[in-house]
Amino acid sequence: MQVSEIFYSIQGETSYAGRPCILVRLAGCNLDCSYCDTRYARHGGTTMTVDDIVQKVAEHTVRLVMVTGGEPLLQDETPELTRRFISKGHTVLVETNGSLDVGVIPEEAVRIVDMKCPDSGMADRMLLSNLDKVRNRDEVKFVISSRKDYLWAKELARKHSLPQRATVLLSPTHGVLEPRELAGWILEDQFDCVMQLQLHKIIWPEKQRGV
Repeated sequence: MQVSEIFYSIQGETSYAGRPCILVRLAGCNLDCSYCDTRYARHGGTTMTVDDIVQKVAEHTVRLVMVTGGEPLLQDETPELTRRFISKGHTVLVETNGSLDVGVIPEEAVRIVDMKCPDSGMADRMLLSNLDKVRNRDEVKFVISSRKDYLWAKELARKHSLPQRATVLLSPTHGVLEPRELAGWILEDQFDCVMQLQLHKIIWPEKQRGV
């Protein structure tokens, strides 16, 4: 597998935010979002086997593991890596960009499906059938850069009954949309969602990697 980085940190997003976590960031991505903050993971990486990765993670006693990218589902070994972590008693989050079939992710894992809104430039690449595969433990994330993005996300959530079937996450694009503006829209519409900020960027604003 091609691995961009493996690091121990505070989980910065999802409903697991604030918890100590091991993040396995795989290299390679099939999208090019306007606000991407991990461009270094789009190419390259270090070649590691599934055993190598599992052993590296085992250096820590933390039970929460996130497999992310890049886009982790581009690598055929990702489902097996996920199963290995699950077999060792980890709670496993798999964050995917919404363009590839989430059905390959093992049932025991938590799917974090990051649906790209219009301002990302990648909305037309989304595999909308993924929204029919999410379950109660899964989370659907929307990164919001504008009012247009917000209305798009709200309509997609309504159309697919997402608040009734999964956790819906709304995150303002860091440095683009003021959090209070997004909060105002959510409150005005009584949108059943979880607003989140990128906690790692608040804690370590000077760091670009390893957080």
